[in-house]
Parts: sequence; C-alpha cells; structure tokens
Amino acid sequence: MPDDLARLKAELAAFGAAHDAAATTRGERMLNITPDTGEFLAVLVRATRARRIVEIGTSNGYSTLWLAEAAQVQGGHVITLERDAGKVAMARENFIRARLSPVITQWQGDAGDWLAAAPAASMDLLFLDSHRAAYAGWWPWIDRVLRPGGLLVVDNAVSHAEEMAPLRALLDAAPGYAVSLVPVGKGELLAVKPGGQVLKGS
Repeated sequence: MPDDLARLKAELAAFGAAHDAAATTRGERMLNITPDTGEFLAVLVRATRARRIVEIGTSNGYSTLWLAEAAQVQGGHVITLERDAGKVAMARENFIRARLSPVITQWQGDAGDWLAAAPAASMDLLFLDSHRAAYAGWWPWIDRVLRPGGLLVVDNAVSHAEEMAPLRALLDAAPGYAVSLVPVGKGELLAVKPGGQVLKGS
C-alpha cells in the first residue's frame, strides 16, 4: 500500500494544482495543502502520538490522507469536516482508493456546529484549513475540544496572515499556550494547549 498511496497523493497534488488554475471561483477550487505541508503534518501526528484527530476542511481528501496514514500507524482515527457535498463524495472515493476508510470518519455540515457539540478535551490534534474568517469565532470551542497538551495546526498562516490575525491575537492572549509560526508550505501556525502529561526521564 505505501507505493500505491504515494502515487495517489502525487496524483491528487497534481490534480489540485491543475484544477485550481482553471477554476473561476474559490468554492470550485480544491485549495490543497502543499506536499511539504503534508509531510510536516504526518511528522506532527507521529511525534505527538496523536490518535484523536479532527480536520476542518476536507476538500478532495488530500490532506486527510497524510493525517490518516500517520494516525493508522499508532491506532488513531481522523474525523474530517466538509460542507460541500461534491467534495465529500470526491474525498470518499479517494479514501477508498487509499484503503484508509476504516480510520477516517467524514462529517458533512458546518464545522461550528460540530465543534459546539463535540465533547470537551476530546481531541489530540486539530487541523484548520477552512474559512479563515470563522476561526476567531470558533476559538472558544477549539480551546474546549483540545485536550491539555493538545496541538492546534492552522494552514495559510503566512499566505493569508492578515486573515489569520484575529485568531493569532486570541492565541497570543490565551494563558499558557505555546505558539509558533513555521514557514512550511503556505505557513503553519502551531499552538500547544497548556497542561498535558509530563514525561518522566528513564
């Protein structure tokens, strides 16, 4: 499966770039992450041993495959949220092709509704790649669903820094959060929630 999955990811990356170049509206575009961002996400999932992962903004499932492949290694699961029915269907087919459907749950609808209903401290890692204008409004729920020590990752932090400014201000003001901007792909904003388990030395 690794070789087949690598080919599928390369295919989706090429498709997304070609499709977006021809698309006339934002809603039509796939708006995929860059391949190096996918590699970065996979490393983060493994390094943090994240098993409960939520992604907001599935698109055609390209980023989900990076998250799910890494999560599968450690018995994890990815919940991915998307409003657009056509993209949900497209992603479903890609998950089947990748043989990763068993570790992915798709949810179609408004991410704010899902976040408002999700249990507190229920997620190890949350990846935001959706409507940036909504992020600041979602912040109380994002903070609530992340477990202590959980990781928030936000795409487009450099390419759309102005749109990200309200969320960045909230993170900078949040007591105890460790925040870092990483210049990978279009820029990844990382924030670790305070608390979590302290690892003892051997």
